[in-house]
Formats: sequence, C-alpha cells, structure tokens
Amino acid sequence: MRKLKVLLLCGGRSAEHQVSLVSAATIVRALSPAKFQIETVYIDSNGRWSAAGRELLENRGKVNGKAPPRTAARSLSPLAATSLGAKGFKPDVVFPVLHGPLGEDGSVQGLLESAGVPYVGAGVLGSALGMDKDVAKRLVRAAGLPVLPYVVARPGFPIPGDVGALGFPLFVKPAGLGSSVGVSKVERKADLEKALREAFRFDTKALVEKAVEAREIECAVLGDPWARPGDPLELKASGLGEVVAHARFYTYEAKYLDPEGAERFIPAPLPSAKTASIREMAVRAFRSLEGYGMGRVDFLLDKRTGKSYFNEVNTLPGFTASSMYPALWKAAGVPTPRLVELLIDLAIRRAERRRRLRVKP
Repeated sequence: MRKLKVLLLCGGRSAEHQVSLVSAATIVRALSPAKFQIETVYIDSNGRWSAAGRELLENRGKVNGKAPPRTAARSLSPLAATSLGAKGFKPDVVFPVLHGPLGEDGSVQGLLESAGVPYVGAGVLGSALGMDKDVAKRLVRAAGLPVLPYVVARPGFPIPGDVGALGFPLFVKPAGLGSSVGVSKVERKADLEKALREAFRFDTKALVEKAVEAREIECAVLGDPWARPGDPLELKASGLGEVVAHARFYTYEAKYLDPEGAERFIPAPLPSAKTASIREMAVRAFRSLEGYGMGRVDFLLDKRTGKSYFNEVNTLPGFTASSMYPALWKAAGVPTPRLVELLIDLAIRRAERRRRLRVKP
C-alpha cells in the first residue's frame, strides 16, 4: 500500500512560534512511518520558509542550541512549499501545525486552497472567524449562546466610554491571538491603559471584557459538520476538561513554561446535566463559526451563578504535552496517533467534496 505523503508546516510569524514547533514534533512522532511519508517546512519568525529536518522540531527550532543560519536549509517560496513540498515531493495532504496569526487565521488556508492541496483543520472562513475573538463572540451570541459583556478598543482611539458599565475587574485581550499572549487582568481603571498597550503590541484590535470568578472548562470537537449520523467521521464532542491556574489567570507561562503553573482535570468535576449542556454548546459554537475537522471550544463557568459562557474557539489547538485537545480525546479512547489519522481523513474528505464543485457556469 502506498504511503500517504504528509507535509507539516510549523513555526510561523506569531508569538506562538515555539508552541507550534512542540506541537509539530508531537504530530511527527504520532504519524506511523509504515503509513506516512513525512516532510516538514519550517517558517521562521521573519516569515522565511525552508525545508526542515526532524532535529529542528525536536529542539524547538534550534540546531546545536542555536537558531539555524539562513543558509542552513533550502529556501522555499510559500507556494512552492505547499504545492511541491520539501525535497520535491508532492504532498497528499498538508498539516498546518501553526498557531496564531498568519497560520490559524485563514492566511495559510487561503494559500493552500489556491495550491489545490488538501489540508487539516478549518477552511479560510472558519479559521478567520475562530481567530477573531470579537467576531466569533458576535456570531456565537447570534446563535443563542451566552457571552460575557465586552467592548472593542483600537490603538490611537480613546478608551471606549462604555467600559465603565462593565465594572472591574476586566480582562484585556488581543482580538486575534491565543495562548494567553498579551492578556492582562485589570483590577482598577488606572491600569487599563497599560493593559491596552500590551494588547496592542500583538494586534490592532483588543477586547475589554468583564471578568467573573470562573472555572475554565474546555471541550474538544472532532469531525465533519456535514456528515450524517452514524458516519465514522460525524461531528462529535469529547468529555470536558478543567484548567485550574495557580497564577492570577491561565497565562502563557502557566500553559507552557511552568510545570506547576496549572492543574488539569479530565473529566471536569461537573454534574452530568451541566456536562451535557456544555458539550452541546461546544458543537453549536463550532457549527456557527464554520468549523471543520477539529476545534477546542473554551467556556467560563461562573462560580457564583453557575452560568456557562462561551469564551473562545481554537481551530488549530496545541498538541504539546500539556495541551488539552489531544488529552481530551485520549481520555475518550482516541489516542493521538489515531486522532491525527482521523484529522488527515477529514482533510482528504473535504478536498474530495470541493473537487466535485463546478468552476464553470
């Protein structure tokens, strides 16, 4: 049987660059060499694309402890990389293991669509919607799911006047970033401008959101939203996980750098009715945001009222040792090697469906 050729894209021009490399290394280890021929393309922090070896992934983008020199790998144009792959092989499917802007926001997905290559994860629209926390919340709210009150801020404009109605504390977040990068918790008005400056280091739009004392609940979604019931690839929600941060909130450091920064509980200790309700909400949110293939849908559970709020969706969630997405599916009986194979099957299914569409009137 012919091996399926898989091209991984990793790194990227994002604050989540290092997380991408760790995720990509996990996926490489999960892909059976008996079934798959694997190549990788590394995108450095300046946006340069090049063929990358396994050593680069295993050492988080470094070779012999140093960043690879510009001449260390063959430079590739983005279109050549996606259509021909590293070392001249034509991939059957591309796995964009890219987190954050210019990887998870529809940019690379548009390139892959133009190249006519099957790829893992949400499409152009679903990726863009999921990346923008403001637009995602608006669409999810229109679908009937609750979200916490927030206002949008832009650099160079006055702080929105209706911030005062939200009360304190507040969270200030870049609208288009993940992994808690650029996020601040603001306890008093005097600190709001500083928090906005931090958010604007990473994005041109920020959310100023009401903070509640909440539990952080996460649900993994997997499958084809258009599949009929009983289809092996039909859309499903995992059980729930809970993150308990030891810091003031679930920071980037707590997620990836501090092994004692947070505790993760699978399953989340919740009543069965609440678990079922949040799982159903996760699927509704995923559908309303044009998700496909995979997504981690995060919720905030108000400790005082018990009410659940949609927080965000991650269309290319992490695959690190501390990542909730693969851990939730492992707990549901889907180990990471099988999970990765299912994601590849979903990518090929969508590409085959799109090839049947007419391009002429």
